Amino acid sequence: MEEGMIGMVILISGNGCTGKTFMSQKLLEKYHIPYLSVDHLKMGLYRGDSRCEFTPLDSTELIAEKLWPIIKGIIMTNIENGQHIIIEGCYLLPQHIEDFEKAYSEHIISIFLGFSTHYIKENYISNIVKHRNVIETRGSAEETITECINEHEAFKRTCLAYGVDYFEIEQNYEQEIIKVYDFIEKQKCIIDSKLKKTP
Repeated sequence: MEEGMIGMVILISGNGCTGKTFMSQKLLEKYHIPYLSVDHLKMGLYRGDSRCEFTPLDSTELIAEKLWPIIKGIIMTNIENGQHIIIEGCYLLPQHIEDFEKAYSEHIISIFLGFSTHYIKENYISNIVKHRNVIETRGSAEETITECINEHEAFKRTCLAYGVDYFEIEQNYEQEIIKVYDFIEKQKCIIDSKLKKTP
């Protein structure tokens, strides 16, 4: 990778309705860094390429593995060309973070969002379902509260198994999500300091 041409990538993942797109919008406004929705990439490939080998109804894992080579290439290209980008979507899996060599990984901030079982039980209708369409219009299909709990528990186990930065909302979304923004800010400062030292 050519010296002096180093970018920064912020990856935001998590199950549906965890606020990934809203967070990306806020980070865009704060840092003036564009963001890419992996869901938009998925639909673009599905609608534009009859050989994409998946449909929107396939499992998250299947779609994620089909999209990952493209997303990885986008991440590497941005870093190599000194361009910053935020990439968000549920198709960014914890195991994908291991794919990068240190020259790339040290310029990537990755966060994974989830809800605790308690939070889901207390806020399923009032907050989770209610905010499905804050930024983007989602499909009308609704999962049950039990399915939601199971998905978040499974996602948490995977995140912990791969040692990624996992943030679980337990009581108050607005208060606890501040920790995530603070984490991103600290990691960004670390990367910025490295970029300033780059010849």
